[in-house]
Amino acid sequence: MKFKSAKKKSICGKILVYFCLIVIAAFMVIPFLWMLSASIKLDREVFDMNPFVWIPENPQWKNYIKIWTEMDFTRYIGNTAYLTIVVTLLQLLTSSFAAYAFAKLNFKHKNLLFLAYIGTIALPWQVYMVPQFIMMSNVFHLNGKLMAMICLQAFSAFGVFMMRQFYMGIPDELCEAARMDGMSEYKIWWTIMLPLSKPSLATLTIFTFVATWNDYLGPLIYLTPIKKNWTIQLAIKNTFIGQYSSQYGQLMAASVVSLIPVLVVFLILQRYFVEGVASSGIKG
Repeated sequence: MKFKSAKKKSICGKILVYFCLIVIAAFMVIPFLWMLSASIKLDREVFDMNPFVWIPENPQWKNYIKIWTEMDFTRYIGNTAYLTIVVTLLQLLTSSFAAYAFAKLNFKHKNLLFLAYIGTIALPWQVYMVPQFIMMSNVFHLNGKLMAMICLQAFSAFGVFMMRQFYMGIPDELCEAARMDGMSEYKIWWTIMLPLSKPSLATLTIFTFVATWNDYLGPLIYLTPIKKNWTIQLAIKNTFIGQYSSQYGQLMAASVVSLIPVLVVFLILQRYFVEGVASSGIKG
């Protein structure tokens, strides 16, 4: 009797958990479904809630054509892809390299330097974006250029922290054995640490790729003066959102298209992403 009661409670608990997960998933998915629905509607139909229609009688597929004709969509996608790929590769390089030093090397004031560097995560970007802009504009003269964004985003304190946590879980004996075999620290990092840290690298790739691709405030500050260097997020806003009116159908269509690369990257790396988050959170 007790066994049946415990089994019944277990089943009820699972049902409750699955129900909560379904509700949460619905809240997460509905905005994306609404965006898809709005992308094939006329502007006046987008906010028509009486009654709300998911699929209109006359779907405006031409919205997806207009986004390529009303602005240089190919150039802006190319700018965003270039910026995102370069920043992602640089963050993978700098974060993994610095994390190796903090995790596996011994040098003076290592922990103090690590805490000082990681402490920058607590500072909101809005606190130092003005002096940062003055430095990039007046000192390096990079205002309006993609190189300004690359220089600012090539280093990541969060990436160093996450990679270090993963490296701390790798036995030090591997590095010691490699040093006894005459391998340099650079070779140890390249041939031993990087191959073992694929889950963490994949996780950092997703975080960096999504953050850089979707970034709007950074390009707004640094890239606005030169139109040909705009990213897709900045171009969508400046093209389809005006002072007195907005083209909501085309805005949503452009947003759907710009979302595809992010989904592709996440789907490719999702297996490593889950493993990397779990490992980085437990080890260290």
